[in-house]
Amino acid sequence: MTEYWFNVRTREVEEDRQSDWKQLIGPYATRGEAENALQKVKDRNEAWESDDDWGKAPGPVTG
Repeated sequence: MTEYWFNVRTREVEEDRQSDWKQLIGPYATRGEAENALQKVKDRNEAWESDDDWGKAPGPVTG
């Protein structure tokens, strides 16, 4: 099965891992997903920044 990776240094999609792990985001199932890797990272960062509870210790479990 082919995996796709986004190389943050070259800003290109790689089919199967070709570069050092430090330069890659992935793996992704499709080339399209890999092409949108930076947007996905941006979206996740924005979600974490807007989450007031992110990074706080969890409270007691009730149930």
